Amino acid sequence: MVLFSLSMTLMLTATMILFGLLFLKKPPKEINGLFGYRTRMSSINDETWYFAHQYAGAVWIRTGVAVLAASLLVIWFLKSSKKFESYMLILFYLQMASLLMVIPLTEKALRKTFDRDGQLRQR
Repeated sequence: MVLFSLSMTLMLTATMILFGLLFLKKPPKEINGLFGYRTRMSSINDETWYFAHQYAGAVWIRTGVAVLAASLLVIWFLKSSKKFESYMLILFYLQMASLLMVIPLTEKALRKTFDRDGQLRQR
């Protein structure tokens, strides 16, 4: 069970970190319906599209590294616990929440930076 938990943790956090790097370094060049951070707000224009990918990428990298470190510590210290499987289920849900947390954070940043028409807000 420890090996399975470790592999799931690595897979989930690697996904966050790799997509974070991809969004930062090579975001999709054009707004499309197939790949990228696609929401109504991020798809308004090229500026919102680029901003959303830069922001979401940075969040996923930071979160992925933090979740990886915390998860490895939890696995290491709780691996011999009788409730290890229960802890791993809780850990999995927390990891998934951190993966999805990028959506409300990015949407909030988009709305703070751009108006509803996609124009940059004056600071």
